[in-house]
Amino acid sequence: MIERYMRPEMARIWSDGTKFTAWLRIELLVCEALARRKQVPRADLAAIKRRARFSIPRIFELEKKTRHDVMAFVANVNESLGPLSRYFHRGLTSSDLLDTTLALQLRDAMDLILGELDRFMLALRRRALEHRHTIGVARTHGIHAEPTSFGLKFLLCLDEMGRHRARLRHARETIAVGKLSGAVGTYAHLSPAIEGEVCRALGLRPAAVATQVISRDLHAEYFSALALLAAGIEKIALEIRHLQRSEVLEVEEPFAEGQKGSSAMPHKKNPILSENLTGLARIVRSAVAPCMENISLWHERDISHSSVERVIGPDSTTLIHFMLGRATELVGGLVIHADRVRANLDRLGGLVFSQRILVALMDAGLSREEAYGLIQRHAMEAWRGGATFRDRVLYDRTIAARIPPRRLRGLFEPAYFLRNVASIYRRVLKDSH
Repeated sequence: MIERYMRPEMARIWSDGTKFTAWLRIELLVCEALARRKQVPRADLAAIKRRARFSIPRIFELEKKTRHDVMAFVANVNESLGPLSRYFHRGLTSSDLLDTTLALQLRDAMDLILGELDRFMLALRRRALEHRHTIGVARTHGIHAEPTSFGLKFLLCLDEMGRHRARLRHARETIAVGKLSGAVGTYAHLSPAIEGEVCRALGLRPAAVATQVISRDLHAEYFSALALLAAGIEKIALEIRHLQRSEVLEVEEPFAEGQKGSSAMPHKKNPILSENLTGLARIVRSAVAPCMENISLWHERDISHSSVERVIGPDSTTLIHFMLGRATELVGGLVIHADRVRANLDRLGGLVFSQRILVALMDAGLSREEAYGLIQRHAMEAWRGGATFRDRVLYDRTIAARIPPRRLRGLFEPAYFLRNVASIYRRVLKDSH
């Protein structure tokens, strides 16, 4: 089912054709390196490069007998080479092809992911700037706290995505490692110089040391970076889900003409994009545990890691690539009801200004304990109904004796809470684009 999330450019990276083409390219680069050392005659090299080819159906046919994918590939290519096959796959082991090709695929997949992440960050930046002056209420524990800039929700995610981008770039460099050191990593049959030449041609660096396989802590770092990004995407998706609840309704996901929300209830407009992202994030994160277990293999190698990576390689990169595209669509098309944002801010009759009244009373000479007790008493009575917190404070004689009425009314002005927001924006936007 992963195919439904796989875009064409990502599908090409993980296709059998791309994999076998990479295997053949590696093999031919080794032949070229051997020819430079006069271990393969130049005429034979030219013939190998001209004649070497593979057939995917034939490889699969041979694999049914060999039960070994690389041996099936080598056998198929050798059918096109005839006697020249004595130079093909010389000094190599299966993992030389498998691990080096996986590095190429993960690197190229990360390039697509980084491109999609940049588009997502642009969408976040645009919405953050659009709503920097939209005043709403912040919530802690799901309860109204204090006024805030609605745009900070997007700015916070933008800042976090910048850190994810740095991690992804580092993971891209970490994973870009090739290995052609042979059966147990000792270069017994091919020199380190040949490995270096081939890796440079592929845009990889040679593993400093390997067994039959490249150490899997590199892969664990890569998939951990993807998992962190998935969690970051889920963070904003969850916020949108909460804000779209009927009782809140500050935002709504884009809802297309002709779209249906429920097979039974025609009125439904559900946050399906956000819910989808929340679910997919769980799958991407689930790859981390088996990656950690892949680090410990028997002696110089076993193949317990291989079956895992054949699944999580295409699945995790495909899903995070899709998630970023969907998140960009979601944020870019998000409907924000500024009037509802403001109405919810005013909903509790001024309770969200309790700290500002508290500070003003302390500045006027009351101890913190006296001021807190007085304000909390009004707040608890307002929670129970009747007069609003604002009215209770404005008509409290103790408070009026300390704070002039005009100044007291000014303490309920929400714009005060945004007075330093511009500095937050400057800090974040100077480091993003």
